[in-house]
Amino acid sequence: MLSPLAQKIKDNISSSDLTIYDPVPIGDTNYWIPSSELEELLSYHLVGLNLEGLPLRTRSKIVKEEVCKALGYIPPTSFKKTQPRFLCQNFDVYTQKSNNLQIWNEEVSPSRRYVLIRISEEDIITKIKVVTGDIVSELDKTGKLTQKYQARLVGIPDDVKLLSDTDTHEIQDIISTYSGFDRHTSPTEYPTLGELMPINKIYHHLQTIVGKSFPYMGSLQERNRGGFLHGLVCEALGYSSFKDDGKFPDVKHQLLEVKLQTSPTIDLGLFLPSNEGILDIPQINTQNVRMCDVRYAIFFGEVENDEVVITKFYLVTGKDFFTHFTQFGGMKVNKKLQIPLPANFL
Repeated sequence: MLSPLAQKIKDNISSSDLTIYDPVPIGDTNYWIPSSELEELLSYHLVGLNLEGLPLRTRSKIVKEEVCKALGYIPPTSFKKTQPRFLCQNFDVYTQKSNNLQIWNEEVSPSRRYVLIRISEEDIITKIKVVTGDIVSELDKTGKLTQKYQARLVGIPDDVKLLSDTDTHEIQDIISTYSGFDRHTSPTEYPTLGELMPINKIYHHLQTIVGKSFPYMGSLQERNRGGFLHGLVCEALGYSSFKDDGKFPDVKHQLLEVKLQTSPTIDLGLFLPSNEGILDIPQINTQNVRMCDVRYAIFFGEVENDEVVITKFYLVTGKDFFTHFTQFGGMKVNKKLQIPLPANFL
């Protein structure tokens, strides 16, 4: 069974005149397929498809045709060499028998998607994963794909401070409708009208985390430490449970990215917080959500007796980020490269 949102968008596309060469505005609530639903639709339709005995060129064409059908598009008689191949939903398809991903790295943006299709030794599609450019860059341990952005905390005398007095102008109308949310809502759900907290209210809740502690677990356990902090953040905001889907931003329901720092250097990944690119999130009341609209909760911790104690906390919009933090590092792009995928990734 498909989720209601995935089924609705597929039905909308099926009953429209849209082709795979008609770009859908990112976040369009009728026709744009968010990454989670894109993965769901493709998995539902393609997993189990047998490609045994087909020449490579024929196999590639059949996979693309089935991708079209999975999303509600009519397959074209021949596929144009566009970039990306599926202009409609801003993604390319990669069929993988090995764990070696070969990618062309042209337009990397917060909403650019890569559809990875695992094919077994028996030529049967066994798994599909949809990732964005920032996740692809994290897989590149060689550093050949990109040079990540970083920032540094400089010259803020306060230990706890709301660095942005207001949210970005573009989402003011949305946050003005805030009336609360059901505590059983998942933190990874898409934000909706009436449930998106203003930044000052988020600050009020999260400043209570300062002074709390959790296990350090050694220098290699950064992800697990982040999980402890995310749990504290979700609890402070009023969610009954903690959930992290590994996608940006961490607490999607509140457009909140959480950073845990035990050093002054903040890793920002592939995109600057001030980037005005549109995120792969459904529009809220016809308004797109941009990278710079996201709120950044930055917690600094000190290691004491094998525990991390939260000592500082700052909250800032992506738009205002570099008013308070100093950027260094930059973008270096290679056009083509091989990325070895982790064994359990696909």
